Amino acid sequence: MTNELTGKEVETVRDIDYLKLLARQYPTISAATTEIINLQAILDLPKGTEHYISDVHGEFESFRHVLKNASGVIRNKINDLYGNTLRESEKKALATLIYYPAEKLDMLDINEREIDDWYRIHLFRLIEVCKRVSSKYTRSKVRKAFPKEFAYILDELLNENEDRINKYDYYNKIIETIIDLDRARAFIIAISNLIQRFAVDRLHIIGDIYDRGPGADIIMDMLKEYHSLDIQWGNHDMIWMGACAGSEALIANVVRITARYNHLELLEDRYGINLLPLATFAMENYGSGELSKFMPKGVEVTEKNQKELELIAKIHKAIFLIQMKVEAEIIYRHPEYGMSDRMLLDMIDYEKGTVKVDGVEYELNSTEFPTIDPKNPFILTEAEKDILERLKRSFMNSMRLNDHVQLLFSKGSMYKVFNGNLLLHGCMPMNDDGDFNEITIDGERYKGKAALDELDRLARQGYFNNDPVLKEQGLDAMWYLWCGPSSPLFGKRKMATFERYYIDDKAPHAEEKNPYYRDRERPDRIEMILEEFGLDKEHGHLVNGHVPVKVVKGESPIKADGKLLVIDGGFAKAYQKETGIAGYTLIYNSHGLNLVSHEPFESTQKAILEEKDIVSTVMVLESVRSRRRVADTDTGKELKSQVEDLLQLVNAYRKGYIKEIIQTAYENR
Repeated sequence: MTNELTGKEVETVRDIDYLKLLARQYPTISAATTEIINLQAILDLPKGTEHYISDVHGEFESFRHVLKNASGVIRNKINDLYGNTLRESEKKALATLIYYPAEKLDMLDINEREIDDWYRIHLFRLIEVCKRVSSKYTRSKVRKAFPKEFAYILDELLNENEDRINKYDYYNKIIETIIDLDRARAFIIAISNLIQRFAVDRLHIIGDIYDRGPGADIIMDMLKEYHSLDIQWGNHDMIWMGACAGSEALIANVVRITARYNHLELLEDRYGINLLPLATFAMENYGSGELSKFMPKGVEVTEKNQKELELIAKIHKAIFLIQMKVEAEIIYRHPEYGMSDRMLLDMIDYEKGTVKVDGVEYELNSTEFPTIDPKNPFILTEAEKDILERLKRSFMNSMRLNDHVQLLFSKGSMYKVFNGNLLLHGCMPMNDDGDFNEITIDGERYKGKAALDELDRLARQGYFNNDPVLKEQGLDAMWYLWCGPSSPLFGKRKMATFERYYIDDKAPHAEEKNPYYRDRERPDRIEMILEEFGLDKEHGHLVNGHVPVKVVKGESPIKADGKLLVIDGGFAKAYQKETGIAGYTLIYNSHGLNLVSHEPFESTQKAILEEKDIVSTVMVLESVRSRRRVADTDTGKELKSQVEDLLQLVNAYRKGYIKEIIQTAYENR
């Protein structure tokens, strides 16, 4: 039998048992052929828009705005529709209404006699924008996204042509009725949210949702509600995942970093982590020592806040030294990690106040170590053990944190291969000779894709497994992913944590990057990585985050002749002086790839009042003459496979291998 759609010869029968199962869903030739027609129509639709965002670092207001404006996609649709018919101020006002409908409506300053006209004008405009952004989807997919209370009305307004004479009055009557029944506000909010929904078909988060900014939990709440999402784990995400799973070393890391950026309320108030025992311990043991290195970053000390900040600094210092001790236990268990140089508490001369790092002696800026026994520096005190046990219970039993971590596991992974591109937060660890780094896990050696797959599996084992031995193995791997020398999420030989706190000399602060970062301008290196993951080296791309692009120093996010795209441009405010911008995002639509840079975001209120987008520059990376279709995507491959299966089923029906199931009128009663 020849497939009329593809021109290929179709096998007579392929796996009758499977086809019989498929026949339950499509019991007749008519049902099967109808579905083939539907699938073929979907294959010819334009490819959906993909939105790539990286290294959000808790900056929820900036993230929310970029999500709402889809990195300029919505504004482009407005320009396409109204480029020559609306003033620039009107287009800005319409865009802001779509991004923040409730807030914008609350700010309206229009008298009652004019409000109905305002509603009428903007309802018609919003309907046109919604038609435009939903045009690349099937009617069925669009309908499924409708809010229930307006589903019928939206179906009528979006799918009927108001220019038809016999529908003109009907179309207008719907709008008038919405206004007359005082439902215009609710309808505007509903259709604006729908426009945001249709502007992007798939969201990719290339790691590091957590740390530095104040609102990672709010971002996770937003992602829970997002319609289509994948996440590539970042090293800062991994410490929260491991802490929730019960890793004492990663619990200490989470508390340390949260204190460092003055966001302990995230732990206490929003995740329900009890820090009182730690605070009490810190006040009792770290009363008079040097605290300047442990004061929260970016906070001015005043007479009013000094005591509070000093308490945070004491908590910070106490948990850091606990961290150094529990990390040593992991390093002892895993000599194959090659991380003994991170164990510095036994390299301190406590009488001289010096420490040896890589054989060089440096002076310490503080000699206060009240909980360390110089003869056994890595032994936890009984009080420290009690604090860790309490913190562990608190982290593991936090329902909200578990909810967010489970989303990271269900939607996340070490990497993602999607529509011809490789998405990876940090790097592909390399040797100096350009080959992939080998890592040893449980006596086995892994490198390349196999290493990432095994590390992914171990992270899941650390969270989900109840066997104490296997769980510990997984938790240790999660810690390694945070700071290990061959971790693809970290990408450096060593994390100089102790050195930066306790040594003023900058020499030991340096953190040597993996050779990947030296060679990532070389197209052949990136092609080798793409081929390792089964991708087309000519047309595929590797998308990274993790290392901010220093735009102020002339660095470009486009590397290796466009094969590597680095989209960490500094979402986190802590990085913006270094980068000069507020982040990159990437848009991949049916027309090609666009790299978008963003201006610093001040506040949601200012964005609404000034009707200001934060998109600053859009750079077209690749443009195609013929629009990419669903047929050209990973989804298209799956749909083509389904078409082939259905053609086999039709063939089996027609050759008598399977009989149609046609119910009589009586059976349908």
